Amino acid sequence: MLRKISLCAAAGLWLAFVGAAVAADIAQLAKMTGPDRERILHDGARKEGKVVLYSAMIENQALRPIKAAFTAKYPFLEVEFWRADTRDLINKTLAEVRSRSVVVDVVEGGGVSQSLIRAGVAQEFSLPGAAALPRAFVDPMWVATRVSYFGPAINTRMVSDDEAPKNYQDLLDPKWKGKIAWAANTETGGAMMFISFIRSWLGEQKGEEYLTQLAKQDIANLSGSPREVVNKLIAGEYPLALNIFLHHPLISAQKGAPVAPLLLDPVLGNASVMVLLKNAPRPHAALLLMDYLVSEEGQKVIRDADYFPANPSVAVEASVASIIPANSNKTLKFISEEDLFADRAKSIVLQKNLFQRR
Repeated sequence: MLRKISLCAAAGLWLAFVGAAVAADIAQLAKMTGPDRERILHDGARKEGKVVLYSAMIENQALRPIKAAFTAKYPFLEVEFWRADTRDLINKTLAEVRSRSVVVDVVEGGGVSQSLIRAGVAQEFSLPGAAALPRAFVDPMWVATRVSYFGPAINTRMVSDDEAPKNYQDLLDPKWKGKIAWAANTETGGAMMFISFIRSWLGEQKGEEYLTQLAKQDIANLSGSPREVVNKLIAGEYPLALNIFLHHPLISAQKGAPVAPLLLDPVLGNASVMVLLKNAPRPHAALLLMDYLVSEEGQKVIRDADYFPANPSVAVEASVASIIPANSNKTLKFISEEDLFADRAKSIVLQKNLFQRR
């Protein structure tokens, strides 16, 4: 019996040693610079054979085109992806880490970084291509892949231009009571992010006063993503939606749907980012994919999928350019990953107390 216990203990120590060694190797690789970097990544990725990405980007719209373009560039690599909203991305990743069966290499989405960093599962890294991004979009633990803008939207068959809200105060008009919807359970877009935005913009006291008044509108708390809220808006279930991705109604309107985005001043902006797992099973292939996603080539694929690239030198499609705040003489209120996470707990309390009383 003692011998079995000793063998188990020795095996545990050996696994811990191997795990620490692997983590050290990944840390060194992730921060590697110099002329040999690309060759080392290529050689290692060939042996690894594939890379696994968990992302909040829409599958057919973005992930499949990214996979096709990336494998055309690196035909020796298979790309596997899993698409989900932020909370599910975080929960699945942490579950894999806890069970010591990590499948994912790179996690991408809005609001994913801080939970993974604080759980100690994210790896510091450096990407040469990140030098082309704005400084606010680059951190030792994450790099932005795309930018999103948020605001209200209306069903144009139910709300005329004259009737539509022109500012945030208009959202408090009693005529909207029982006619507004938002996504209640998402990290990016929806209720919690809107509450954090109002608190950041107006300050705590005025922000809470505004939210208390807004709560009187009996906003419908819908499950699902902000995209699904837009779909319900198009179907005529609600005339007005709050804090959806502004490009979603614009794209749908161009296909004939009765929906339009509203740019209220200021416009909320947030960057979606990617994180490298500390115990990524395929770190060479992971870094190649991350290099690609911030490269001009990769940013154009993201742009062509109707997202807003993080690299400002990659021009967006003219069809969606109107919702960029600067193009409409609107102010951008940018909220970082860190600020969203720091405000998260209080915003959730306010959401529960003010908007989920029933």
